[in-house]
Amino acid sequence: MDILKKIQDLREELNLHNHNYYVLDNATISDFEFDQKLKELQDLEDKHPEFFDENSPSQRVGGTITKNFQTVVHENRMYSLDNSYSKEDLQDWETKIQKVLGNVSLQYTCELKYDGASISITYENGKLSKAVTRGDGFQGDDVTNNIKTIKSIPLQLKGNFPPKFDIRGEIILPFEGFEKMNQELIEIGETPYSNPRNTASGSLKLQDSAEVAKRPLDCLLYFITGNNLPFATQFEGLETARNWGFKVPTQSKLANNLDEVFEFINYWDVHRHDLPYETDGVVIKVNDFNHQNELGYTAKSPRWAIAYKFKSEQVTTTLNSISYQVGRTGAITPVANLEPVQLAGTIVKRASLHNADQIEKLDIRVGDEVFVEKGGEIIPKIIGVAKRGTEIEPTKYITHCPECQSELIRKEGEAQHYCPNFYGCPPQIIGRIQHYISRKAMDIEGLGGETVALLFNNGLVKDYSDLYELKVEDVIPLERMAQKSAKNLVNGIEKSKEIPFERVLFALGIRYVGETVAKKLAKHYKTIDALSQASVMDLILVDEIGERIAQSVIEFFENQENRTIIERLKSFGVQFEIIEKFNPNATVKLSGKTFVVSGVFEKFSRDDLKKAIEDNGGKVGSSISAKTDFVVAGDNMGPSKLEKANQLGISIISEDDFIQMINEN
Repeated sequence: MDILKKIQDLREELNLHNHNYYVLDNATISDFEFDQKLKELQDLEDKHPEFFDENSPSQRVGGTITKNFQTVVHENRMYSLDNSYSKEDLQDWETKIQKVLGNVSLQYTCELKYDGASISITYENGKLSKAVTRGDGFQGDDVTNNIKTIKSIPLQLKGNFPPKFDIRGEIILPFEGFEKMNQELIEIGETPYSNPRNTASGSLKLQDSAEVAKRPLDCLLYFITGNNLPFATQFEGLETARNWGFKVPTQSKLANNLDEVFEFINYWDVHRHDLPYETDGVVIKVNDFNHQNELGYTAKSPRWAIAYKFKSEQVTTTLNSISYQVGRTGAITPVANLEPVQLAGTIVKRASLHNADQIEKLDIRVGDEVFVEKGGEIIPKIIGVAKRGTEIEPTKYITHCPECQSELIRKEGEAQHYCPNFYGCPPQIIGRIQHYISRKAMDIEGLGGETVALLFNNGLVKDYSDLYELKVEDVIPLERMAQKSAKNLVNGIEKSKEIPFERVLFALGIRYVGETVAKKLAKHYKTIDALSQASVMDLILVDEIGERIAQSVIEFFENQENRTIIERLKSFGVQFEIIEKFNPNATVKLSGKTFVVSGVFEKFSRDDLKKAIEDNGGKVGSSISAKTDFVVAGDNMGPSKLEKANQLGISIISEDDFIQMINEN
C-alpha cells in the first residue's frame, strides 16, 4: 500500500475513534487497540517526515513550549452576556426585544451556561488553525498548541463547512478529573486546586503543552460566527456543528415562548447536579439570525442573548462541633461537623473550614445555625451564620496537635497551622507510609492504606524502611490477614526493591517533589548521594526546578532521621541510583546542548542518532523551541520544522556535521 495513503487512513480512523470516545461517549475499540494504531502512525510519520501534518492525531500529546503567549485581535469580538436572576428580569428583556422588532413571533434557543474558560477557535478549510482566549473581548492570548491537546476538539472537520469560521465554547474540567488531580496534589503535600473553572483557565496558560495534555480537559462548543454560514438560526447552528464533529451538548432546547424557557430553567435548576461538570445558569438566545442582526449589541453585550443565573443551593443547619485533621505533611485542617442536611442531591454532614483566618472572618461558633452551600457544586462550605443562640462562646483555634499534643506552628505568610512533630505524629507517619506504597510510587502489591494503619498501630512499623523487615509470621495476627495474604504482602515488599530510582525518589514523600520533578532530579543527579549533596543554587539550575522545590529538597536531606532511613533502605537493596548500561564511548562533548532530530538519515537510524546525542551528554528535544541549540536535519525534513528553526535562528546541521562535532577533540 502507498505509504501516504496508509498514513492518511490511520489518521482518519484515529480521528473517528477519538470522536466516538470523547464526543459521543461511545468507544468502538479498546484503549489497547487505539494505542497500537497510534504507535503505528507515529512510527510511519517518524520514518516519513515529508508527510508531517500539524493536525495529525499523533500531535495531541503536546511538547511544544510557549514562553510568551502572543496577543491576537479577535476577528469577531467576544462579547459578555447580561445577567438575569428572576422571571421578571426575563420578561423585561423580552419587552425590550419586542420594542425593536415589533410584535413578531419569537423562538429562543435555551442552552446550559458552562462554568469554564471561554475560547474562540478558528477553522480554515476544515482544519484547526488558531485558538484564542477571551482576554478583554477585543483581543486574547494565542493558546493553539495547548488547545490541540484536548481530545474532544476536532483537528479536522467532516462534512460541508465554510472555508473559514470561528467557533466559541468553554474549556471545562469535569468533576471526576478535578477530584483526581486534587488527590494527586494532596499526596505530594501540595495545596489542592480551589475549583474546576480556575483550574481549567490556568491550564490554558501552562508553558508546556505536554503538561496540558495530561489534564483531563474537555471543550463544550455553542456558537459559530463567520461569513456565509450554511444555517439561519442558532439551533440549526448547534446541529450543524455537531455534524461537523464538534462536541455540542445535547441538553439545548428550542423554546417557542418564555413559558417554555422557564420550564427549561426549572428543570435544569434541579437536574444540573446530575451533570459531570459545572453549570451556573442558562443562556437564552433569540433563535433567528436576522432578528439577532436587527437587535445588534450594546457597548458590552448582545441584545439578543441573556444569561439566567442559578442561585447557589443553600441550606441552614446546626454546627455541632469542630474537629481538626492532620495531613501527611502536618498541615491542620479544621472540619465543621454538621447536623446532617440535604444539599444539591447529597446528604452533607461535614464541611471544610479551611483555616483559622476563615473561622475568625465568619465568626463561626459551635451551636450556631449556619448557611451551607456547595462551592463549585462540589465541596460543601459554610458561608455565614444564620442564627446564634445566647451564651455561645467564640471559637478558639487549637494550639496543640489533636493527635500528638505537639504545639502547632504557623509560618509567616502561610494560612495553615502545622504540627512540627514530623516523626512522632501518627497521622503524618501513616500518611507517609501510605504514600510510599502507593501505585505511582513503590506500588507494593498486597499492601493497602488500611493495612499500613494496622501495621503502625500494632507497633510493627514506625517508618517506611521498617516494611523491609516484616516477616509472614509478624503479619498473620493482623485483622483480616491470612497465610496467603500475609505471604503476598511480604513478597510485594520484596519485589519493590526492583522499582527504579525515579519512583523511589517520588515515594520518599519530599514536599513538592511529585512524579515529574522526581524524574527530572533522578535523571540529572543519577544517585541519591549526589542529590543529597546539591546546594540550592545547583538544584535551581536543573530544568524546571524552582526555589521552593530546591529548599524543600535541602531541608529533607538536612534531617538526620531522613538520612538514617535512606541508609536503611539502601541496606535492604532499594534502588537509589539510575542503572545505566555501560558505554565505553560515552563523552560529555555535547553537555548543555539540546538537539532536535528531523528527517531521514543514511548513517544512523533516528533512534541511534538520538542515542548518540545522549551518549555524548546532549539532550534530545521533542520539538523546536527557543531552548533548541541544533537541529540535525536529514532528507525530507518537515517544512514546518525548517521554517520554525529559521524563524528562531537555530543552527541546522547535517548528519556529517554532527559526526564531525562528536569526533572533534
